[in-house]
Amino acid sequence: MPLERLWAGWRGEYVEGTHTEADGCVLCRVLESDDKEAYVLWRGRLAAVVLNAFPYTSGHLMVIPTRHVAEIEGLATEESAELWQALSRSVRALKAAYKPHGLNVGANIGKEGGAGVPGHLHLHVVPRWAGDTNFMTTVAETRVMPESLGRVWEKLSEAWPE
Repeated sequence: MPLERLWAGWRGEYVEGTHTEADGCVLCRVLESDDKEAYVLWRGRLAAVVLNAFPYTSGHLMVIPTRHVAEIEGLATEESAELWQALSRSVRALKAAYKPHGLNVGANIGKEGGAGVPGHLHLHVVPRWAGDTNFMTTVAETRVMPESLGRVWEKLSEAWPE
């Protein structure tokens, strides 16, 4: 059987690690951009929901405070409340658009905690399905994405609760 190849050119920027701290906070730059172009799904006064540009699955969202803050304990009470409300709305939208069997919700805090953007707190919301893990991650360190980020943004925008 010949070796199969999967194209995942969008991951090159991630693999190469071309972003540096001198470039500033990537999440702050996302918040300064056009919503559709930067895949910002929703904006509140103190929090926002964006698509993860390097997703684990289709629909992988990040819920972020609009203020650049690194730690949960650095959030004001109002920021915490809006962040949690945005998380709840994210879950409802994902369930409506993708009908996942389950979800992972979590935060990697600090570089040593696994945060890819350690200076800007963000919560991950990842839809999961029975049998969604496959050999690709283990064998080839590759994830197979069935949809473009643009299509994910459209589906979730249509399903976003008012």
